[in-house]
Amino acid sequence: MSRRSVRAGNPWHLFTFVFFIIGSTLIARHCYPDERIVQQSQHQYWRKVNLKATRGIIQDVRGNALVISDTLPSFAVDPSMLTSKDVEELSALIEDGNTLEKLKHQAGTRSRFLWIKRKADEAEAEKFRELKKNISGLFIINEQYRRYTNQGLMSHVLGFCDLDNRGIAGIEQTWDNVLYSPPGQRTVVRRQGSQPASLLEQEPEHRTVTPVVTLTLDTRIQYVVEKHLFKAAVDNGAKWAECVCMNPINGEILAMASYPTFDPSNRRDLNIEALSNGVISRGYEPGSTFKPIYMGIALERGWVTTDEIFFCPARLKVADGYIKESSPVSMGYIDTEQLLIKSSNVGMAQIGIRADKSKVYECLLALGFGQESDIELPGASKGILPYPDNWRGVVPANIAIGHGLAVTPLQLITAMTPIVNGGKLISPYIVKEAMNSSGEIVYKGQPEVLREVFTSETTEWIRAAMRNVVLEGTGKRAATHVTNLAGKTGTAQVPEGGKYSETRYVASFIGFWPYEDPKYLMLLVIGEPSSGRIYGGELAAPPFKAIVEEMAELDYYS
Repeated sequence: MSRRSVRAGNPWHLFTFVFFIIGSTLIARHCYPDERIVQQSQHQYWRKVNLKATRGIIQDVRGNALVISDTLPSFAVDPSMLTSKDVEELSALIEDGNTLEKLKHQAGTRSRFLWIKRKADEAEAEKFRELKKNISGLFIINEQYRRYTNQGLMSHVLGFCDLDNRGIAGIEQTWDNVLYSPPGQRTVVRRQGSQPASLLEQEPEHRTVTPVVTLTLDTRIQYVVEKHLFKAAVDNGAKWAECVCMNPINGEILAMASYPTFDPSNRRDLNIEALSNGVISRGYEPGSTFKPIYMGIALERGWVTTDEIFFCPARLKVADGYIKESSPVSMGYIDTEQLLIKSSNVGMAQIGIRADKSKVYECLLALGFGQESDIELPGASKGILPYPDNWRGVVPANIAIGHGLAVTPLQLITAMTPIVNGGKLISPYIVKEAMNSSGEIVYKGQPEVLREVFTSETTEWIRAAMRNVVLEGTGKRAATHVTNLAGKTGTAQVPEGGKYSETRYVASFIGFWPYEDPKYLMLLVIGEPSSGRIYGGELAAPPFKAIVEEMAELDYYS
C-alpha cells in the first residue's frame, strides 16, 4: 500500500474517534445520569402522593350500618406566612390553650405547618372559612371522621377513635387492624402549564374494598334494652346498671348495654366514668342470681338431693357470722325447690356448709368465674374468686348465696348457659364476621362448646324451679302473657370497709324464654339505687318484663 493512501485515511480515523467520545458521553448522561440529577428531575416531573384511606364499616347482624366514615374540614396554617394581624384574628377562634401558644410562638418563623383546628363542626368551619379570605397562610384540609349513625346506641360496644382515626375503645380498638387501612400511594406526573396527570394505568393496580366488621348485635333489640334499662336506672337513682342478652344455644350476644352511657360522636362532653363497658369489666356480688348455678354444682356433686327438706329460721349462726333471710321471718320447713322459689339464704347456706370447698372452687373455675372471657372486646375483667384456702368461717355459706366473690355480668350469664341449654357451657361471642380491605374474611364467629358441666336431669330440674320462681316466687313481677318466662331474682348488699353496707344494694334478675324452647337468656342489673327500692323482684323484674314484651312485638313484625 502507498504512503498516500495511508495519509488519505487519517481524517476518517479522527472522525470515528470523536464520534465515539461524543456518543459515549451522550449514552452515559442519558442512561446513567448523576444521582442528584435523577432526584431533581423526579421532583420536577413525577412523585408519589398519599391517598386517603377509608376506615371500615361496623354493622349489626341485619346489615344496618352502625359506624361509617365521613369527612369534616380541618384547618392548618403555614406559620412562616402569618402576620401579627393574622395571628390576632386566628386567636379569637382558637379555644385550645396549647394550640394558641404554639401559634404565637411559631408565627413568622421557619415553621411551615401547624394544626389549629381538627375536624371542625359546621359553625366553626364557617368562621375559619371567612378568615381564609384574608389570610393566605390558612388552609383547609378535609379529614375523615367516624360517624355513629345511632348516636349513643351501643356506645360501649362500638367504642371510638382518636383524631387520627385509630381505635382506642370497644370494637374500634379490638378490630383496628381490620378497620384501619394505611393510606396508599399513587404516581403522578407534573407537566408544565397543566394539572398533574396520573400514571396509575402504568402501575400494577391494587384494588381495595371497604373493610366491614359485622356484629351479632341486633339494633332493634339493643334499642329496646337500652330504653328500659336506662329508664329503670334513672327512675331509681341508680349509680350504674347493666344488661346483656344472648342466645344460650350458640353464644351470640344480641344486646349489651351499660349505664351511664355516652355519645362517641361528642368528644367534648365525654365522662370518663361512663366509658367503661360494665357488662365485661364491672365486678359485683351477684347475690341470689347465683343460686341456680350453685344448686347445679351441689346436685351434681351429691351435696343435696331434690327431695330434701330444710328448716330455715330467719337467721342462722355460721362460724363467726350470721346468714339472714331477706325478711326477718322464719320460712320453716321447705324443700329443695323452695330454696330457689323463695330464695332462701339460710337454706342455701346449709348446702354451702356441707359442700367441699375445694371442689366448689374447681367447679366455679370450670364455669368461667375468676377468668377473663374471650369475648372480642377489650377490657374484660376476671372478677374475684378467692382461693379455697381463704374460705374460712362464714365464707363457704356466703359463697352459696352469691356473696364473697365478684363476677362480671358476662361471666354470670355465660355460667347460666348450661342450665338453659341442657348442660353445655357456651363461649359468648359478639363479632359475626370480619372482612379486611382485600375482601378476605379474616374472622368468623362460631358457636363453641367449652365443656359439659351439668347433666340434662340436673338442668331440667333447675329450669323447672326457675319457672316456678316467676309463677309463684320472688320473680312474679317478671311474669308476662307473651311467653313462658323462667328466671331468678337477686339482691346483694355492697361490701365496704370489711363488712356489708346497710344502705347500698345491687338488684338483679336473670331469666330465659320461651321456657319450653329457650332462644333468649338475659341478665339485668341495677346498681346502688337511691329510690328506697332494693329488691331484685321489685326493681329489676319489671324492666326485664318490659323488654321481653317489646321484643315479642319485634318478632311479630320482623
